[in-house]
Amino acid sequence: MTKKHSKKYLAAVEKVDASKKYSLADATALVKEIAFTKFDSNVEVVFDLNVDTTKADQQLRGAIVLPNGSGNDKKVAVFAEGDKAKEASDAGADFVGTDELVEKVKGGWTDFDVAIATPDQMAKVGRVGRALGPKGLMPNPKEGTVTLDVAKAVKDAKGGQVTYRTDKNGNVAVPVGKVSFDAEKLAQNVKTVSSTVLSARPSTVKGTYVLSAHLASTMGPGIALDVASL
Repeated sequence: MTKKHSKKYLAAVEKVDASKKYSLADATALVKEIAFTKFDSNVEVVFDLNVDTTKADQQLRGAIVLPNGSGNDKKVAVFAEGDKAKEASDAGADFVGTDELVEKVKGGWTDFDVAIATPDQMAKVGRVGRALGPKGLMPNPKEGTVTLDVAKAVKDAKGGQVTYRTDKNGNVAVPVGKVSFDAEKLAQNVKTVSSTVLSARPSTVKGTYVLSAHLASTMGPGIALDVASL
């Protein structure tokens, strides 16, 4: 069945030159101009990478703190006890605990956006991996969410940290802010993400690494980026 697009979407598409690759400055201005949702849409950059995700060393995963934040308020849960629990609470974590948090998750509760754990708690957190994993909530050292520095992890999560990872097709999609952001701030966030993705190039990748890159707002059409401008 052919997907039918709304009139607003089609009007937005009309303003995008499909044969053109836009500079980052032009793309961030255009993504704001053609956004049509009634809410403050997220803006996302998507990289199509020449990687083979069946090979472990070509699977990218990590975390990035955006210089201008993500525009999204995040609820943070921290699995810790003792002094580390106090550090997490003092840093602004929304939920802090150990066995009681694990039991709540076992009961179906996942009312948080980021989960952080100290290394000694991971055996307990692992018991609810089936509940956290599919929702992208499982703490992971590569994303800085399994750490003894829980205060920094909480502040990063609250301050605009976003995570990235390759999907099975080699794409990396990362939120870079909101349509309401100044175009310059969006561009700074994209630059930070791009720099991280480019520097994460696996040594075993041959030839062109970034096949294409696009910028888009929620429900909006993609805008092809000139990779050289990133």
